Amino acid sequence: MTRHVVKRRSGIISNGLLDRFPVSQTTIAAGVYRFSVLPEQAGERLDRFLAAGLVDAASRGLVRCLIELGGVHVDGRRARRCSLALAVGQRIELHVDGLPLEPFQLEASRVLYQDRYLLALDKPAGVATQPTPARYQGTLYAAVQHYLAVGREVSLGMVQRLDRDTSGIILFSIHPQAHRGLTAAFRDHRVTKRYLALVAGTPQDDAGEIRSLLARRRATNRMVSVTRGGKPALTRYRVVERFAGAALVDVEILTGRSHQIRIHFAEAGHPLLGDTAYGGPGAREGVPIPRQMLHASELLLEHPVDSAPLALRAPLPADFQAMVQHLAASS
Repeated sequence: MTRHVVKRRSGIISNGLLDRFPVSQTTIAAGVYRFSVLPEQAGERLDRFLAAGLVDAASRGLVRCLIELGGVHVDGRRARRCSLALAVGQRIELHVDGLPLEPFQLEASRVLYQDRYLLALDKPAGVATQPTPARYQGTLYAAVQHYLAVGREVSLGMVQRLDRDTSGIILFSIHPQAHRGLTAAFRDHRVTKRYLALVAGTPQDDAGEIRSLLARRRATNRMVSVTRGGKPALTRYRVVERFAGAALVDVEILTGRSHQIRIHFAEAGHPLLGDTAYGGPGAREGVPIPRQMLHASELLLEHPVDSAPLALRAPLPADFQAMVQHLAASS
């Protein structure tokens, strides 16, 4: 479990980033930009150094946005001060993910359940769960910190993760008394995790399971089933509805491997609609599929503090519903 205790402090942005740092250009190609500080550049401010190094690619305002998001690293450590004075020989990396600059903000309408110990959210697609090299602000983790930290310390534990383009329910522990119990529940497979997915093609069986060893292929940074050396992964599914050339499936994962559902269905010949990374179609009859059609729909578990049963559910988002309606209409 990722666990941090954070304090509310000035200088941490929670909204209005583009208002604070107006930019003349709001795009820069995604990628990693690397620089070294030369003798004549010693003492230069970080934001000015990067704006000059990128030449016409970015205004100083845009560079300051990227620094505040957490995308700039100095000698391997995330730098958050635009005014940081640089020293000769320091290595600067700018990570750009190409996503919107305005950080995601958590609104009360996204809260599915909250008590003193737990917080369950309906995560939208397009939001990273945890910090990445390109950003700290704008991730769900940072948004939860801001949402909870109103003049007090927050103890935040994260044992569950969802891919950036997966929507649905995600659960955090928000009190020290809940951290250990929630971690143990997920580790010991005492949490039922259900998803809804739209897959290409129609599975032959109405229900089944997929079992394999999963490992990450370094060359592509993607998961793949292997004959040895991987981690066991077990996926069970039930076909909810069949369409012409596609199906809606209810999925339960008994393990929690990275990309488990995506790779298991792709290797079974039924990649998720919109999951182009694993061979899924990016459009359906000329209609673009906005993202991988995967939604974390339900979590069933015992409360880690008082052992009361919890049934947490997240409704289907609009883009998923629209794709189901499109498939039904064209079948």
